[in-house]
Amino acid sequence: MGPLDALYHAVNFMAPAAALALLLVLGGRWIRPKGQPMFMWRAQIAINFVVGCAVLVAGLVVLGRDGKMLTYAALVLACASCQWVLVRGWRA
Repeated sequence: MGPLDALYHAVNFMAPAAALALLLVLGGRWIRPKGQPMFMWRAQIAINFVVGCAVLVAGLVVLGRDGKMLTYAALVLACASCQWVLVRGWRA
């Protein structure tokens, strides 16, 4: 595998985490626009992306391969919980 193929694999591996991070922050602003979040929207996207990538790597290590539905379910649960903390959801 060449370096360009490795780059494509890495980008495609991280794509679900990036898409979910972006959709959570944008959707959260649409659903619950009032209230002051702990971080700006760029920081929220970055934090959710890092958490999502960590979950994807953990799923790859634990399950032995990429793309398992259990990993994607854990990705959604971890990123949603992280976003809830970032927007101070317990104060709602």
